[in-house]
Amino acid sequence: MDTTGTAFLRLVKIMDDLREKCPWDRKQTIHSLRSLTIEETYELADAITENDWKGIKEELGDVMLHMVFYAKIGQEQGAFSLKEVLNGVCEKLIARHPHIYGDVKVNNEEDVKRNWEKLKLKEGKKSVLSGVPVSLPATVKAIRLQEKAKQVGFEWDETSQVWNKVQEEMNELQEAIQQNDQQAIEAEYGDLIFSLINYARFLHVDAESALERTNRKFIKRFTQMEEQATAGGKNLQDMTLEEMDDLWNEVKRQNKES
Repeated sequence: MDTTGTAFLRLVKIMDDLREKCPWDRKQTIHSLRSLTIEETYELADAITENDWKGIKEELGDVMLHMVFYAKIGQEQGAFSLKEVLNGVCEKLIARHPHIYGDVKVNNEEDVKRNWEKLKLKEGKKSVLSGVPVSLPATVKAIRLQEKAKQVGFEWDETSQVWNKVQEEMNELQEAIQQNDQQAIEAEYGDLIFSLINYARFLHVDAESALERTNRKFIKRFTQMEEQATAGGKNLQDMTLEEMDDLWNEVKRQNKES
């Protein structure tokens, strides 16, 4: 009978074979795999952004392979076994969901998040901000930091208050620019971006996804602009900014009509 468990054990068995028989797989360490794992995770993120279910399925398989790979190396090092990894996450999920496996009552997802952070502190975490990876991209890190701070009540009440904060940071940035203080400019610019990310949360917008959509839109339009310039016998490097701006607006118009 072909079950999910059978398929998972098949992957584990293949990993065992590769680790024993394949020169490349035998050579890998947790450090050599790290960058590859990050790459695979970003490929999964790309598939998710594109809502590409076929791609998501494939990339999930690649990420899962890496997880099994790390567990195999951990077992070889005598650090932990795959069984311990799986049981560990199961026990953690049970402990952090007392509204499912205990008698705690919750009214909504926000109650769940608050309970989650309280339980983590009881487990020995020193700060509600613990667990946010240092190497996270800055935008994602800002979102996670703000979400965690929210769970202890460090949060604005109204969206208008957040927008006022954005405007305050914009004014402080302009003051730093007028003073020509480069260090202050960088600091105030960071504050402004952080406040805009916070504003995005209040608008129920994922700032990282929104920016990535804009990146992709820019790439598409700029590439089309290059193609149209070439079709007209021109090169962007030889065009004036006004000419490129006209071409850019034409590309935008064509995209709206299509």
